[in-house]
Amino acid sequence: MPSPAAPTLSNLAGTGLQAMAGGGSTAVKLFLVLTALSFGTAIILSLTSFTRIVIVFSFLRQAMGTQQLPPNQVIVGLSLFLTLFVMAPTVRKIQADAFTPLMDDKISIGEALTRAQVPLSDWMLKQTKEEDLRLFFEVSGTARPARGEPIPFTVLVPSFMISELGTAFRMGLYVFIPMVLIDLLVSIIMMSLGMMMVPPTLIAMPLKLGVFLLAGGWHLVVSSLIRSF
Repeated sequence: MPSPAAPTLSNLAGTGLQAMAGGGSTAVKLFLVLTALSFGTAIILSLTSFTRIVIVFSFLRQAMGTQQLPPNQVIVGLSLFLTLFVMAPTVRKIQADAFTPLMDDKISIGEALTRAQVPLSDWMLKQTKEEDLRLFFEVSGTARPARGEPIPFTVLVPSFMISELGTAFRMGLYVFIPMVLIDLLVSIIMMSLGMMMVPPTLIAMPLKLGVFLLAGGWHLVVSSLIRSF
C-alpha cells in the first residue's frame, strides 16, 4: 500500500514542473521582447517612416539657416511621434495578429514572427520603388517571388531604405529651393545697394523665417510628410 504522502508529493512535483514550464515560457517571451527592444533603434531607422521624416526636418533647418534651432532633441522627438502616428495602423495590426496571440500562448514564436512580417512587409512595399526592388533582386541573383508571395526581408529592407532616402532628399530639395531663392534675392539687392560689408545671412534669415511663418510652413511640411505615406 502506498503511503498517503506519496500522491501528495507526486502532485506537488507535477505542479512544480508545470510551474517551471510555464515560467520558462514566460521567460522566453520576456527575453524576446527585451531583445526586440535592444534593437529598437535599428528597427525604427530601417523599418519605419522615421528616416524620411527626420531627414526632411534636417533639410528644413539647414535651409532656414537657423543653425541648431530647432535643437536635435526637438527634431528627433517630433519625428518619433509622427512616426508613431504614421505607423499606428500597422502596429495595431501586428499587435492583434501576432503579439497578443503569442502572449496568450495561442501561437508559437515562429508563427508570431511570420504574422508580424505580413502587415509590415505590405506597408514597406507600398513605399518602395519598383526599380530599387528590382536592383536588389538582380544583385542578389534571386528570382522574384510570384504575386502574393512574401518578399524576403533581405531584399525588401535595403530596397525600402534606398527608396526612403531618395524620397526624403527629393522633399528636402523642394524645401530648399524657395529658401535659396530668398538668399539670392537678398544678395542681389545688397550688391546693388553697395552693402558689401553686411553679411547677407543677417538680412536673409529673418526674411526666410517671416515667409515660412506667414505661409504656415510647419503645417505644410508636416502635412506633406504625413500625406506622402
